[in-house]
Amino acid sequence: MGGPLAGMTTRGRCLLAAGLAAALCSFVLNERDLLRVSVFVVAMPLLVCFLAGRSRVGLRTERHINPMRTPVGGRAEVSLNVWSTGRLPTGGLLLQDGVPYTLGGRPRFVIEHLPRNNGIQLRYTVEPTMRGVQHLGPLRAKVTDPFGLSEFDRELAGVTRLIVVPRVIPLIGMPGGSGMGAGEDGSVRLSAGQGEDDAVVRPYRQGDDLRKVHWRSTAHRDEMMVRVEERPWRGGTTVLLDHREHAHKGSGPTSSMEWAVSMAASVSLHLLRNGHRVRLVSEDGRPIAPESADGIHSDFLVLDSLAALQASHQKEIAIAGDPGQGQELVAILGSVDPESVDQLIRYRPRASRSLAILMDTRAWTTKDDTSALDPDAAATLLNTAGWSTVIAKPDVPMHQVWNNLCRASQNRGAMHASGWS
Repeated sequence: MGGPLAGMTTRGRCLLAAGLAAALCSFVLNERDLLRVSVFVVAMPLLVCFLAGRSRVGLRTERHINPMRTPVGGRAEVSLNVWSTGRLPTGGLLLQDGVPYTLGGRPRFVIEHLPRNNGIQLRYTVEPTMRGVQHLGPLRAKVTDPFGLSEFDRELAGVTRLIVVPRVIPLIGMPGGSGMGAGEDGSVRLSAGQGEDDAVVRPYRQGDDLRKVHWRSTAHRDEMMVRVEERPWRGGTTVLLDHREHAHKGSGPTSSMEWAVSMAASVSLHLLRNGHRVRLVSEDGRPIAPESADGIHSDFLVLDSLAALQASHQKEIAIAGDPGQGQELVAILGSVDPESVDQLIRYRPRASRSLAILMDTRAWTTKDDTSALDPDAAATLLNTAGWSTVIAKPDVPMHQVWNNLCRASQNRGAMHASGWS
């Protein structure tokens, strides 16, 4: 059956079948009274379905989500305001709101009685398990007649967007000796007075170039001091996120991809809140988050961009230049092959400070990946090229990974200040 008859319930179909059977029996038995009864029985469900299908529900609804932006594992409250706008009281309504499976089950509400020109408020909560731009709705109502012979769906409200941002882990400390913090690197900064540039100096060691002797500091400290070629902070830090589908393992909220996105969000917000300009780019150097009008990323821009980020189908890291564009670089890398490591080493200037979090994606899956380079071997190659690297696994907390990276950067800075590369 199509049209209004498509909403006929099982009760209505049974009543229609009984009426048709009674009409057939009336012809066989030549009983006119039975024919009259059968006509009434057949006409009743047909008429009810026709009127219910043509009727309009006098309801007005609004949906509000608080907050409109929630992290993975958080909670948001959804309120539905329902008003009756019809001339008669409304009752016997079953409301169901469309909710994606990543936010929980679909809530259902039964409104037994809704007075005319009056409203009620319905509430439910969602607990997202996956980041992304989710849509709640539409809100549908099942309209039935008093006899239960028909049932029709009516859309009362459209969809509302909910942004599920990555989980942000609080981080402490900054990588020392890298231009991003004030860690001890074996050097001393002296100010020679107004109008003089600050000098980063250390005591003279045998073999140092005499042309680097800082005579003002030598006279001030009464010992030979040499200038350290400090690599200045160039006004920003680039966070590189490797989001290649080929480079990550696992699925759902426990995948290595989601771990990397959460780590990128945590690092970016940590740097932003410590006064750094942050560029968030993908493995090919393209920006992930747009810049605001003043050229600086904000928390919202970073989180919203990462919430909508999809996995890249690119198999290898292919960059045409320095992904950090001369800035400090913090790279969060999945599985890498020798060619990808070569790309990072080739295009990243050795004089630029570079930090890398290498994910041991084998710990996120039980399958063997023979094409990927062993994380320890990749870390050795990057360390030899002047990078500071740590290896991340799912059983190591993110804040601990960051602390290990800070220590690795401090050790690299101390080696540099001592004249080692």
